[in-house]
Amino acid sequence: MTYHTLALVTCVAALLLGVGWLFAGKLMLRRWRIESSVGALLVGRRIGVIYLSVALLFLLTRTTELPELITIVSTFAVLANALLAGLGLYEYRARRAGPAILVSVAFELALVVGFGRLLLIS
Repeated sequence: MTYHTLALVTCVAALLLGVGWLFAGKLMLRRWRIESSVGALLVGRRIGVIYLSVALLFLLTRTTELPELITIVSTFAVLANALLAGLGLYEYRARRAGPAILVSVAFELALVVGFGRLLLIS
């Protein structure tokens, strides 16, 4: 898979997550079986902005041919998604999140593999 393709997939996923956290935080929390609270929704909206920023990063870099930039952004993607997947598994095993979080973990691991392969071949 090319950086262009992975960047577009990541951009769309981050855009959907950003919009979801900004405008449907209760639904996002409910999917993971987490009780909605004022504090959780506030943090969720802030995370939504971070996801939108990540979407913008991948949108702006999707057509780059600069190997250094591809390496830096791919390294960020591997580390961020590996940490998210690990945290998701930890919270699921601790029974603080429902099984729907495993969908997120699977997608995060797929991105780790995709961006990791890019790093290995570059």
